[in-house]
Amino acid sequence: MEMQGSRQLAITQQQAWESLNDPAVLKICIPGCDKVDPTGENQYAVGMALKIGPVSAKFSGKITLSDIVPPASYTISFEGQGGAAGFGKGHSNVLLTPNEAGCELGYTVNAQVGGKVAQLGQRLIDGAAKSLAEDFFKRFDAEMQKRYGPPVDEAATEEKTGAVAGFMQKIGLGKKDKTEDS
Repeated sequence: MEMQGSRQLAITQQQAWESLNDPAVLKICIPGCDKVDPTGENQYAVGMALKIGPVSAKFSGKITLSDIVPPASYTISFEGQGGAAGFGKGHSNVLLTPNEAGCELGYTVNAQVGGKVAQLGQRLIDGAAKSLAEDFFKRFDAEMQKRYGPPVDEAATEEKTGAVAGFMQKIGLGKKDKTEDS
């Protein structure tokens, strides 16, 4: 299975980087996740429950980060076992690019599945993967708003600042011209 996409985030590149490397944030945002525990440098043990079509299972596995370029990119390698349901393994490349609205998160995923999960058919697996990615980003956006507040509307902020300054000057509380009373 291959998947790629991008998502605009209303936080800075540094905030996104720190959050994507915080096990507590990942545990909250990964659907069905019940554990993300550090096991070594850039390695984590992960536990999650997944339901893909008629197959439900608890998967346990590990995540390893490599090719780390803070705060811009890394590669995530993952593998998980779900008992009789099967296994999943693969890697994802993550790229954070700053822009005027915060930063853009771009990703590519290449994964293989086996066991009962693989017997479900590629369309069902692809649909479940896309749904998991969407759910992750909804949760991540909500968590970032809780931590950093809603996105700032630059134009509205400038408009309000200008209006307040104009009002302050009108009532005599604004900055005075330096040539007055010198």
